[in-house]
Amino acid sequence: MPELVMPSVETARLNAEEPAIIADGPLFVVGIWRSGTSLLYALLNQHPQIALTYEDDLVFLRPLFWVRRKTSNWLTKWDFFNGAITRHKIDSSHIPENIHDLKGALEAVQREYCEQKKGATIWGGKSPTYFDLLSHLAGTFPNARFIIIWRDLTSICQSIAKAGEERTFFSRKGITLRALLGYRKLKRECDWLLRHRFPVHQVHYEELVSEPTAVMKGVCDFLRIPFDSRMTILDGADRSAIDEAGHHSLVKSKEIHGFRRNSESLSPVMKAKIARYISLWREQENGGWPVYPVSLEGSVETPSIPERAWDGIKYRILSVWYFIIPLTYSFVPLPVWESYRRLTNRSFSWQKKKTSPAESSLHR
Repeated sequence: MPELVMPSVETARLNAEEPAIIADGPLFVVGIWRSGTSLLYALLNQHPQIALTYEDDLVFLRPLFWVRRKTSNWLTKWDFFNGAITRHKIDSSHIPENIHDLKGALEAVQREYCEQKKGATIWGGKSPTYFDLLSHLAGTFPNARFIIIWRDLTSICQSIAKAGEERTFFSRKGITLRALLGYRKLKRECDWLLRHRFPVHQVHYEELVSEPTAVMKGVCDFLRIPFDSRMTILDGADRSAIDEAGHHSLVKSKEIHGFRRNSESLSPVMKAKIARYISLWREQENGGWPVYPVSLEGSVETPSIPERAWDGIKYRILSVWYFIIPLTYSFVPLPVWESYRRLTNRSFSWQKKKTSPAESSLHR
């Protein structure tokens, strides 16, 4: 059975059953899709003081708050979009009815989720959707803290291609290019946070799966909480907010596993493009980033100016298109979306999922 390290004053206070003091600001865990954010989320929530939501993505739906709505209105529409309220078993009656802004809405829901877990003090959420929104999050939440997870870009794109065999989101046209250039966008957003002195801690997936104790101790130092050895294992973790899709099979297991590489999931053309961009970024960052892969095979040229220009244009078009999704959803009446789902016979795992006894509660 995992052992706790020597308890700190904070732990002793919690053991004395005194009221937990909730953190002033949120903790955001962000990375590109398929970079290990779900694994890191599950390990973080193993700590009794941490209660993060899983891909609630309310900031992605920020157009919801461009017009004044009742709390019950935006809660219903948000839950219909991705089941955030249902998946996290949040009692919506505890959310004040007079909230009309994004900051107040996100804070109310995430703090309510945190309070469901007795003794938890750190609230927030994890989402890869926020990879290009870190400066926006910082502006909205001046007291926010950030954990950013990096992973070898080739592995990310291979994992996206594999997930695309089952999920349409990962098979959308342009998703790999968006991950490729989004990787650089995330770095720029991270650098912006550091320049403006926001608390940022960076984690590498390769080190997380090979040395989870060292990595999670570093995370606990950053959060100023005592290390709990349960943060190094998945057995017993609450993953009830994560759907049962095949690409979540590793995070749903009892042990930490690295991604099983599939060398055939990416074309040679895409592999070469990734290598060219990594070569370019290392040249721009004096060899300091990306950290992984440790080295590239052979001599790799950087992408040409026309290639970079054309990729940049396509990336901007994709970014606009992805923003149209929440924009349209926010202003089209909910009955229209309900009719659309019935017409297309679409269903979502969170709508029909029966929670197992082992994952039925946040309380441990």
